Amino acid sequence: MKAYLSRRYRICASHRLNVAAFSEEQNRLVFGKCNHPYGHGHNYTVEVTVSGQVDETTGMVCNLADLDGCVQTLLLDRFDHANLNRDPGFSRAVPTTENFCTLIFELLSGAFDRAALERVRVEETGNNFFELERKA
Repeated sequence: MKAYLSRRYRICASHRLNVAAFSEEQNRLVFGKCNHPYGHGHNYTVEVTVSGQVDETTGMVCNLADLDGCVQTLLLDRFDHANLNRDPGFSRAVPTTENFCTLIFELLSGAFDRAALERVRVEETGNNFFELERKA
């Protein structure tokens, strides 16, 4: 039997959606107000879901302290109060929330000893969220 553990984290970060190969007009048409020259920020909610067998001794799928420490080191220390456009993970990609979700999934994949990363969900606003799931 497999159990799931999901935990939420907050990341405050800014970005500007812009493609260097596009003209200013084309960037404005594609990205609208998200192309503002000074960027804009979001209070992202990142939800991480891991799965695994419930340990007979501890009764846990994953130790919360271990999960929190991993997320702190790999995500929060790197992205909280940062400009995503300046992060090396976006050197060749527009820092859309879709790409942010993908980068987070890649950073956390394989980071846990006993648990497996199942899903990453990034909420950009109350209306927009993006999810990436492990392939079956």
